[in-house]
Amino acid sequence: MSTIHHKDTIFVAGHRGLVGSAIVRKLREKGYDNLLLRTRSELDLANQGAVRAFFESERPDHVVLAAAKVGGILANSTYPADFIYQNLAIELNIIHEAWRAGVRKLLFLGSSCIYPKLAPQPLKEEYLLTSSLEPTNEAYAIAKIAGLKMCECYNRQYGARFISAMPTNLYGPGDNFDLETSHVLPAMIRKFYEAKTRGDDSVTLWGTGTPRREFLHVDDLADACVFLMERYEAPDFVNVGTGQDISIKDLAELIRRIVGFNGKILWDSTKPDGTPRKLLDVSNMKTLGWSASISLETGVENTMRWYVQSSVV
Repeated sequence: MSTIHHKDTIFVAGHRGLVGSAIVRKLREKGYDNLLLRTRSELDLANQGAVRAFFESERPDHVVLAAAKVGGILANSTYPADFIYQNLAIELNIIHEAWRAGVRKLLFLGSSCIYPKLAPQPLKEEYLLTSSLEPTNEAYAIAKIAGLKMCECYNRQYGARFISAMPTNLYGPGDNFDLETSHVLPAMIRKFYEAKTRGDDSVTLWGTGTPRREFLHVDDLADACVFLMERYEAPDFVNVGTGQDISIKDLAELIRRIVGFNGKILWDSTKPDGTPRKLLDVSNMKTLGWSASISLETGVENTMRWYVQSSVV
């Protein structure tokens, strides 16, 4: 039985981002049309007074907290203060004001980087806080851990219904393709596409190519989010992923083939690899009755099409 109804008001924080926009599409597809959406210029989520005024006037029934400052290894290493401050501010304001306004259910979206750098693989939910984090994205990870713990604390102290999901690495239409701040998959799509367009004979990528990563299409995540809002009530956070990973080297070969780039791939081993492996244990989601459905090849193809179309416009 669903815990949300089609007439309920749902505030999607961060609705213009990769994740938030996919969640909005999925909610509308499933008949949830009473959505509250605010751009950054309309509502600064890091401003406590503005967030409080918004919740007091709008009183949403449900909240999906998809707003966050995100980026890859370079951005996280270069701007750690921005990542910890902005993400903590957004979480503190929305979770607290949602509780004050009597929000019936809130979904907080974390990240798989919350897990220790050298935790056993695949990553089970109970491995959280068992050892040290990956230094390159520690600030972001600490902010995300604080958000999910905040939800747990409000549930325990106040009887709130605030749930948390931890997605693996995400990609899809609407992704960030800025080479300074993007994640590995969209960065590869852009590099190979531009190299093909210029007629280059090689592309240089960061690291050794040996780390293994799991990639979830953002439309699959959105489907999981609506599933959890409708059916999940337990206080424990859950991993959301595919349960399958791929080496960065094999990912590069896949993207090169899809883009149609025929040159060489060179690896700059002076650049950091990050965590050696990051694969989520998704058995809890499977037990609940949800699994990812979009293959990596299909997902990369539709992301590639979106990138080409959006760069032509």
